[in-house]
Amino acid sequence: MDFLKINGGYGEGGGQIIRSAITLSCITKQPIHLENIRKNRKDKGLKPQHLTAIRILQKISKADVIGAKIGSTELKFIPGDVENLELIEDVKTAGSISLILQVLIPVVSISQKKLSLIIKGGTDVLWSPSMDYTQHVLKEAYSRIGIEFSIKIIKRGYYPKGNGEVKLEVYPSKIKSLTLSKRETNNLKLKCTFSKISTNIIKEKIEKVKEKINKEKFNVEIEIKEEEAIDSGASLLIYSIDENSIIGIDGLFNKKTQNFDLDFEKFINNSLGVDENLADMLVVPASLGINKTTLQVKEITKHLETNLFVTSKITGCKYGIGKTSGGFEVIIQGVSDSSIK
Repeated sequence: MDFLKINGGYGEGGGQIIRSAITLSCITKQPIHLENIRKNRKDKGLKPQHLTAIRILQKISKADVIGAKIGSTELKFIPGDVENLELIEDVKTAGSISLILQVLIPVVSISQKKLSLIIKGGTDVLWSPSMDYTQHVLKEAYSRIGIEFSIKIIKRGYYPKGNGEVKLEVYPSKIKSLTLSKRETNNLKLKCTFSKISTNIIKEKIEKVKEKINKEKFNVEIEIKEEEAIDSGASLLIYSIDENSIIGIDGLFNKKTQNFDLDFEKFINNSLGVDENLADMLVVPASLGINKTTLQVKEITKHLETNLFVTSKITGCKYGIGKTSGGFEVIIQGVSDSSIK
């Protein structure tokens, strides 16, 4: 069997390489051999959330998998045919649900199948998009590129226990080209969800954010919602959507500083088409499109560079990065859905 070898220590060398590699393996039917998994991390190898994604993909695609265990730095993934399924899964930690969904949604949708999934884990945790970002920002971007899914957040899950619960429905799709170049709207939306933290503290912090937004001549629609969770926690999402841009930024409530860890200035100063995290998330579907996808972004992160390289190695898509006014332009020439065997 011909395996495509992927160096998991390349570039950023984190979990994104695993997610992109197994996603595209399932879609293109290309067996892969991942080595040096998360080599650049202090705690090398596979983590529980990676194993959950691998385990679910194994069920969905009837894949043969070798090396799927916690701490493993090597993985062989041999995909079969993707099937329609209804599943119930549990990460069993506060591992990020949103990162797992980034794997499952493209695989099922681009493979022209359906998935109904109830999954437990972390909904709003460090180093990953919040579920609100997934529901409002990623969902809009995926819809424009042709991928349709729906999410219902049943219960929030914060660190350390997690135990949040999300229901996901994924539908068949056909990838389209996409251009996101410049933000033209001054209308923002702010969503804050919290559990077991004083309502007065949350409202006070949101009021300060609102003052900053108004000072920058933006309008903002605010939603604050207390939700059920085992642990205390809060997340904040600010986003804007118009015809030529989808930009979001999220952050968690820091219990030590009693404030949200969110780079507000970064969001306000981004007048281009996407935020850098969304650009990263659009690489995989864009690589399988019929025509070119163009994204203008404020900065090219190592994460994005790594994902572009790994994705192009698996799909054969071409990409380019160029300077533009106020940032960079990323062009991805898709190989079309005909690449799916």
